[in-house]
Amino acid sequence: MQRASGPNYARVKGLVERNKLHTICTSGNCPNIGECWNAGTATFMILGNICTRACKFCAVATGKPLAPDHEEPARLAESVKLMNIRHCVITSVDRDDLPDSGARFWAETITKVKELNPGITIETLIPDFNGVKKDIMKVIEAGPEVISHNLETVERLTPVIRTKAKYRKSLDVIRFLSENGARSKSGIMAGLGETDQEIYQTMDDLLQAGCKIFTIGQYLRPGHDHMNVAEYIKPEKFEEYHLVGLNKGFEFVESHPLVRSSFHAEKHAG
Repeated sequence: MQRASGPNYARVKGLVERNKLHTICTSGNCPNIGECWNAGTATFMILGNICTRACKFCAVATGKPLAPDHEEPARLAESVKLMNIRHCVITSVDRDDLPDSGARFWAETITKVKELNPGITIETLIPDFNGVKKDIMKVIEAGPEVISHNLETVERLTPVIRTKAKYRKSLDVIRFLSENGARSKSGIMAGLGETDQEIYQTMDDLLQAGCKIFTIGQYLRPGHDHMNVAEYIKPEKFEEYHLVGLNKGFEFVESHPLVRSSFHAEKHAG
């Protein structure tokens, strides 16, 4: 893990702050922030930094969000241009308070980034939009190169750590993405008490839903109000997950204790 300092880190931090943007790098306490920001990349988080859900693994604040800032898509697009990056990762908080869960805002953001940055590739890490297909389609039609939606954990543990999201609903989201031409991606955390067999079943479920890219990293407890770590998984076990995933048929498998959803995302755009 690279230390969160250095000239590029300071430049990215300055751009994010001046343009009043949010990143999952800071809101989610990502352990890779030093490496990514020094490489000039960041995972932008749109629609504010307050989530309407309160999942037991997540460091993002929960509560009543502010109204969407309709100047944010343009500011984000300009920041991407100033950072001179060729692959952009965008995520968001859950916005169950909005009629379309923020789908129209998502589509506008993707469009703005592409308009101002010709040739850029985009990965979007989306919420489940409550499983509403017409809302998910708005993101697909905006044309990001990769659309990711995380299962977060195995089916048995989903009710324990995710407040509203359902394992099968998330699988349906991934299936809908895949069936409608999107390059789909998903990830889970290890160390919450799951078994190897449950992880391998999750891989099978994702592959059957058309998922192309799989990530798995160590769960780290972000605060006292969150789930305890059940186990710290050894790097050798993560390498085993990597090999099993590739053998099962994923195009890419990112498996390491510090892997998070957007780790090495530039490799996954195809």
